[in-house]
Amino acid sequence: MPEGDTVLRTATRLHQALADRVLTRTELRWADLGGVDLAGRRVVEVRSHGKQILTRIGAAPDASGRRFETVSAEPLTLRSHLRMEGRWAIVPPGDEHWPRPGGVAVRAVLGNQDWTAVGSWLGLLDLIPTAEEPSLIGHLGPDILAPDFPVSGLPESVRRLAAGPDRHLGAALLDQTTVAGIGTMYMAETLFLQRLSPWTRVGDADLDAVLRRARRLLERGATQSVQTTTHDSRPGMRTFVHARSGRPCHRCGTTVRVAMIGPVLKERTAFWCPTCQPGPVPTDDGRPQTPLGSEPRSRRFGDASRRPASGYRPRR
Repeated sequence: MPEGDTVLRTATRLHQALADRVLTRTELRWADLGGVDLAGRRVVEVRSHGKQILTRIGAAPDASGRRFETVSAEPLTLRSHLRMEGRWAIVPPGDEHWPRPGGVAVRAVLGNQDWTAVGSWLGLLDLIPTAEEPSLIGHLGPDILAPDFPVSGLPESVRRLAAGPDRHLGAALLDQTTVAGIGTMYMAETLFLQRLSPWTRVGDADLDAVLRRARRLLERGATQSVQTTTHDSRPGMRTFVHARSGRPCHRCGTTVRVAMIGPVLKERTAFWCPTCQPGPVPTDDGRPQTPLGSEPRSRRFGDASRRPASGYRPRR
């Protein structure tokens, strides 16, 4: 799933293409939004919050005393979420510039005289009055990439994390209600650099240092076309531990491990180096793990690299 840096880059591109321009074409191919027409409205801005993209659209123009009847005339916000496969493409006007149709499911189209934004395989799409945005994102923690995060977001995120001192740190960082924008990659890479096991108790970690490290990594990622936390963009060298189960640690040579972390039904993958990240770990029988992604998908169902080696109970 794209993380906060990718979402920020996407929102920035959308803002550059759509902001302060009048929409000439809109298609929302989503549930009850199919009949919505936003043409004639001006896009105010596009912003991200964690993994959410918020396209804020101005009020409907009043032409000859008649307002658009497809949706409320007040300012609106289109919330999109990329989930696993979603993406927004910015192309010139004209359907011929859209992504190739093979295997592509277009969910949203926002066009003006200069550019067309085509959203494919979006995981979520909602249209609500801008004044009601808190109903969609009010439960989320501070955006780790927000400009004011060091001043106001950081202490609030620390407070929210500290409220659950017995939680596993890796799972707590992935909880978007504590801090928004961190996914499995930046969780794993942050904790490797901080030399902390993902199963460390929240109460035993320097939360301020952890969040500052995560923000630095995400800020750098937001400026890169290829995500890398190692400053090496070569395949297989872009991360320290994430997606490197079964391979040697870049720092010490120990085999990188992977297990699931988080509450039941919300488990996520956590990669770590047992030597560089001492502390609690899942019960692990030490079986060899095939490097993640080294086999065809059809052969990897149930592979050890995609599940815990054995059980979930932490040990010290």
